[in-house]
Amino acid sequence: MSDLAAVILAATAAAGALVAWPVPVVLAGAVVVVGWIGRSAVVLVVGTGLLTAGLSARSWAGLHPPRQGPFAGVVSLASDPASAASGEVKVDVRIGGKRVEAWAHGRTARLLAPRLAGERVAVRGRLAPVPPGARARLASRHVAARLSIDAVGAWAPGDLASRLANGVRRTLAEGARPLSPSHRSLFLGFVLGDDRGQTPEVVEDFRGSGLAHLLVVSGENVAFVLALVAPFLRRMAMVGRIAAAVAVLLFFGVLTRWEPSVLRAIAMVAASLAAWAMGRPVSRLRLLALAVAGLLVIDPLLVHSVGFLLSVGACAGIAVLAPPLADLLPGPGVLAGPLAVTMAAQLGVAPVLVPVFGGVPVASLPANLLALPAAGPVMMWGLAAGLPAGLAGGAAARLVDVPTGLLIGWIAGVARWGAAAPLGQLHAVHVLVLGALAVLGCLAPNRRSRLALLTASAVVIAQPAIALHSVPQAWGKPLVPGVRVWRSSQTTVLVAGDVRPDQLLRAVHGAGVRRIDLLVVTSAGRRPAEAARTLLARVPARALAVPARSPLGGTPGVVTGGRVEVPPFAVEVRPGARGIEATVKRR
Repeated sequence: MSDLAAVILAATAAAGALVAWPVPVVLAGAVVVVGWIGRSAVVLVVGTGLLTAGLSARSWAGLHPPRQGPFAGVVSLASDPASAASGEVKVDVRIGGKRVEAWAHGRTARLLAPRLAGERVAVRGRLAPVPPGARARLASRHVAARLSIDAVGAWAPGDLASRLANGVRRTLAEGARPLSPSHRSLFLGFVLGDDRGQTPEVVEDFRGSGLAHLLVVSGENVAFVLALVAPFLRRMAMVGRIAAAVAVLLFFGVLTRWEPSVLRAIAMVAASLAAWAMGRPVSRLRLLALAVAGLLVIDPLLVHSVGFLLSVGACAGIAVLAPPLADLLPGPGVLAGPLAVTMAAQLGVAPVLVPVFGGVPVASLPANLLALPAAGPVMMWGLAAGLPAGLAGGAAARLVDVPTGLLIGWIAGVARWGAAAPLGQLHAVHVLVLGALAVLGCLAPNRRSRLALLTASAVVIAQPAIALHSVPQAWGKPLVPGVRVWRSSQTTVLVAGDVRPDQLLRAVHGAGVRRIDLLVVTSAGRRPAEAARTLLARVPARALAVPARSPLGGTPGVVTGGRVEVPPFAVEVRPGARGIEATVKRR
């Protein structure tokens, strides 16, 4: 099968998974077998599309609650419990073969939080269907229902694989204890993909700087793991080497909770090992296409996973665009190579980033060049030295964590700089123009033409930054539900209701707001107060108006009512049903 045929195969598999037609799986499987035996690429492609369509329809049909109403029994944790901003704990569990999203509050949440995936816990609560608005979002995790947990009882370890994986995770976490809480959460994210302890402002720093891929495990982690065990694998015969590599990959998948990006990387490595064993060299693009097609046959709902799509897009961009871009860019190869890889990866993920997150940060180009040289050593050192540090503890762990802390501090600093840099975001039009310029650059006949195309690309990349300096006028413009902004050339007033911390910070950054003259928090309660604190940690505000009973109330300089003058605006703050109400008028 050629590279083009493999790409068509993967695209057809994705299309079938998206349309989810109720095609008989046996019939589709027979078509695939006929195409395979007859070595007919056309029949194989058609059969694969029919197969993923039928399997996807079957998967959607299986997304229904095991039963509704009261529940009491033992559940198996399918993910690690994660704390929400409101103090709740969320975790996926398995009940009767179904995956269920469970929520716990208060004391119940505190009892559930220390547990890890694979462990079994006795719970009591109530099962309910997934809300219609959340069904598509939860589909990629195969969540069939929601469980409100009222009580947590005894727990027990899971199977041998989960026990080993959880032991490694707890040991790595113990080894990182000397680090600051922020650096510790980043370390666990870099090495294990464990993002539970990361604050919304840190997550937004990495997203806004184009470094969010470092917060989850990816193909890089898989490559580093294989590099660590390579000296041992070389001592084995071919069969033993393949078996050991597969065992390492499977354990790493359990350790990292089978993140979609890890699934993609492991599937590519498995395909590469198979090709190597058969003595058939295969290009990276063909490996990616075959891995995608195979994974979608196994789990067609992966096509709805943003993490999976980003991973595939980045890998495809690197495989297709990185080599010609490296030849196109001027300068020494030590700089042109990494820059070409970064540009190719960003162009590859743009079709997902733009519709889901609103754009591609321009800062991602310099931020990745600055951060990636430190990210690799963190992953390698974290795995190689983290376990001994966790076992030894004390002074040994503190000594081992010195280089880890320095490297993570550098990466976190780059992320914060990149998110705050007034460079803007590339939107759909910018990405399309840059993609066209990249293709033309690869086909350019001479150096002068290439330099002209590079100059045009630089102008396109600079355009969002230029636009940021011309502050758009806004009179009550909604950013997200419950959040509005008023802006003049020199003044910004932001009125926010009950909104999630990450949602508020992302909306404000996306609007290009770098300073707030008056922040009005209209809702009392813990979540709006946490959202305001998160926003103020990254975007300064000269004045703050909150309800009297808000956790933010009582702070010196905070207004709870009356008239606030922020020329050219005048803001009337008065008591409301759920906190305060604000009326913004032009003076």
